Amino acid sequence: MNPQPTIEAMRTAARVLSSGDVREKLHALQEVQDAVDAAKSMLLAELQASKEFELDGASTLNAWVRNQLRLKPGQASILVRNVQVLGDLSLVAEAALAGKMSAAHVAVFAYGLRHIGLESMREFEAEFVEVALARAPGDLFEAVKHLQDVLHPEDLDEKYLAGMEKEDFSIDALPDGFHVTGFLNTVTGSKLKKAIDALSAPKDADDKRTGAERRVQAVDDLASAFLGSGLPADKGVKPHMSVFVDAETLAAAAEHVEQTTKKPYLNPPVMPATEPAVLAGHGAIGPQLLMMLTCMAAVTPIVMKDGQAVQSQILNVGTAMYSPNLRQRKGVIARQRGECAAPGCKQTHLEIHHSVWWSMGGPTDIDLLVGLCTRCHHLVHRNLLRISGDAVAGFVFTTRDGRRLRRRRRTGYRRAA
Repeated sequence: MNPQPTIEAMRTAARVLSSGDVREKLHALQEVQDAVDAAKSMLLAELQASKEFELDGASTLNAWVRNQLRLKPGQASILVRNVQVLGDLSLVAEAALAGKMSAAHVAVFAYGLRHIGLESMREFEAEFVEVALARAPGDLFEAVKHLQDVLHPEDLDEKYLAGMEKEDFSIDALPDGFHVTGFLNTVTGSKLKKAIDALSAPKDADDKRTGAERRVQAVDDLASAFLGSGLPADKGVKPHMSVFVDAETLAAAAEHVEQTTKKPYLNPPVMPATEPAVLAGHGAIGPQLLMMLTCMAAVTPIVMKDGQAVQSQILNVGTAMYSPNLRQRKGVIARQRGECAAPGCKQTHLEIHHSVWWSMGGPTDIDLLVGLCTRCHHLVHRNLLRISGDAVAGFVFTTRDGRRLRRRRRTGYRRAA
């Protein structure tokens, strides 16, 4: 390795630090850092060729960098990947050793070598170096990626198909909210991004919200619009959020929030120990959130006894009617606290199923109706999941071979009446 370009970058930085303005000093320091990173990659190439990293007990060059230079795995990987680039692309090496491009720029050239090939990268090396000298690593990547798309258009379809294999999406409840993770295929992701971009645009020049705040609000607006005016999902019952709360808890929460609002800082009142309200699909919620949701919600009173919806004539219509009415549906959903009745399933979008099939003479009575998510409902009708019993004694779920499935018991307690 010729150390002269790196040494010159250091000398320049030393002069600027003693006499330049703040901006010049920052530019000089960045050039030194970039030059040093390139020099480290060149020396690592020598170390890799000699295998002397094994003398320190490291099985790979990457492990030696992490242990001996005390770098994070990501930083070590970048330096190691850049080793080949600086050996294969002379113009890139010259610019990097002089501190004119960063390790992140060099990493883009490493991507090009892996996905485009040495011959094509050398052909366009001068043009790409010009981009790297003037633009950010992201802009260089777009240029290299464009060449890849031109030379290998078939890779685009392969990536689309690979994306279809990877697609996944989950929304997991946490004590303080929900964690969203997943991967969407190209088409679905584009649709969602288009909707989010449209809804999250700043309202006007005075909109001071951060981008994250606007995107979160866009998701809320999107969900609210669908739940408020979306197509009926199950016999006229639109999807909606459900909160289940005892009358005692609701009254105590209202009083607690009122007192807290009046005297928010002086001896805040203590909320009485009542059974907490439950947001279906999430879990227990506090009095403040309960009152906010109540302010926006329609309230359906349901008479309960020992945690079960009380049987009444209006809910038992026998076999004269197949479809459960709205009150029955709400009663079933409330009885299950808004979650699928199948053990282990936490889905909250429910379809109402006759545990004794209506086609086999089963009545449309609330104690023989059970709420199942679409997937579990299909399993039942494919005879892969079986249901016996009723809501009074408890539904029993078994597999096709008779193995019983058990629901994990809820922790916590209920106050004695």
